Amino acid sequence: MYDNLEDRDAVARLGAKCLSAVSAYDNTLENIETLDAAQAKFDDILNSPSVDVASNKIKSLAKAKELDSSLILLINSAWAKAKESTTIKNEVKDIMYRLYKATKSSLRSIAPKEIKLLKHLLNITDPEERFSALATAFSPGDGHDAKDPGALSLYTTPKELHKWIKIMLDAYHLNKEDTDMREAKQMTQPVVIQRLFILKETIEEEYLEKTTFLNAQTEADSKTEL
Repeated sequence: MYDNLEDRDAVARLGAKCLSAVSAYDNTLENIETLDAAQAKFDDILNSPSVDVASNKIKSLAKAKELDSSLILLINSAWAKAKESTTIKNEVKDIMYRLYKATKSSLRSIAPKEIKLLKHLLNITDPEERFSALATAFSPGDGHDAKDPGALSLYTTPKELHKWIKIMLDAYHLNKEDTDMREAKQMTQPVVIQRLFILKETIEEEYLEKTTFLNAQTEADSKTEL
C-alpha cells in the first residue's frame, strides 16, 4: 500500500488523529469498547500490503455486518482530513480516497435499517407528521416489516440514527458534485438536505442532550444516596 515508510507513517498518524475526532463526536454517547473495536479494524485495514487488499477487507467486513457506523465515521474522517490537508502527500490522499470509495460501495451493499428510516422520514413533507414519525422510530416495536411497505416499522435508537445522519451529511459534503453513493445522490436536493439537518438538530436537542442530562442526574443522585 505504501511506497515508503514515510507514507506508511503518514497514514498511521492520520488514523490515530481520526480516533480522537470520532471520540470527541461520540462524547459520552458511545462506549470505549466500541471505539476501540472500530480503531482495531481501521488499523488492520491501514496495515494491508496493498490498497486492493485493504478494499477487500472493507468488503468482507460489510458482508459480515461488521462495517459499523463508528468504523465508517473513522474512514470518512480520515478521507476528510486528508482531502483538506495541505501537508499530506498526494500518494497518501489517494490511498484514503480509494478506501473511502470502497467504504461507500460497501455501504450500499449492507443497506442498514437506519437508511430506510431516513428515506421514509425525508419523504414526509409535513413537519409535524415527520417529527411524529421520528418519535415512533424510537419506540420499541416488533422489529418486523409492516404490511404496508411504506410504513415506518423499524425501531432504532436516537444515537444510532444520529450517527447515520452524520454519515450521510459527511458523504454529501465530501463530494457534492461527484458522488457515486446512491443514498447521498438522492439527498442532494436543498430541501432534503435542510430536512436532514433539522432531523439531526432535533435528535440532538430532544433526545441526546436530554439523555446525557438524565444520566448525569441519575449518577449524581446515586452518589448522594451513598
